[in-house]
Amino acid sequence: MEGELLGGNGAADLSLISLFLRADLVVQLVLVILLAASVWSWAIIVDKFRRMRRLAEEGDRFEEAFWSGGSLENLFEKVGATPADPMTLLFASAMREWRRSTLAGGVLEKGMHAGLQARIGQVMQLTMDREMERIERYMVFLATVGSTAPFIGLFGTVWGIMNSFQAIAMSNDTSLAVVAPGIAEALFATALGLVAAIPAVVAYNKFSTDIRRFANRMEGFASEFSAILSRQLEEGAS
Repeated sequence: MEGELLGGNGAADLSLISLFLRADLVVQLVLVILLAASVWSWAIIVDKFRRMRRLAEEGDRFEEAFWSGGSLENLFEKVGATPADPMTLLFASAMREWRRSTLAGGVLEKGMHAGLQARIGQVMQLTMDREMERIERYMVFLATVGSTAPFIGLFGTVWGIMNSFQAIAMSNDTSLAVVAPGIAEALFATALGLVAAIPAVVAYNKFSTDIRRFANRMEGFASEFSAILSRQLEEGAS
């Protein structure tokens, strides 16, 4: 027992690897779960950071092209029917519905203006909902890790301290060499729980704000684009 607790110089070996190897099976399972959650959270954080930055850049490029004063038909031909970024896809979905509701010669169908406006609005809303669902993917995982990781770590700590007290009772020795490793193993679980939870909470709050801002941007563009199409419908009817 003493050889496991003490290092070569007679001091207790409190390295992270040693603490993990000496820990109880339940505590080891808690540590593995928290470590896996932390690694997966950081993978999501890096991916979300890159994706949100890319969405902002692609949105800027599209809006610059959209408000440049060129023809909407030419812009639609340029971006294609199924673009990758949500802002352009929102525009393309509305233009596809616009084209399906016009005659081959480009003359709007009479008596269908209100229905066309409603269909275009519905298409854009469905496109926004679908794209926002993709953007918000894995956000629930970050929220779950942020809220539960400290409690999982606390469970490992409580379990480890119980085992430490049992070891003290069995050995009838309250020296630091007996108490310190068990307490350190227990506190290691709490520390790892906080390491997993804090970045997840910070990232969740940041990305929630970014996603909400991007959603407002898409809704604003959809409203402006609907107004443009409405004016064209009125001009076509006159």
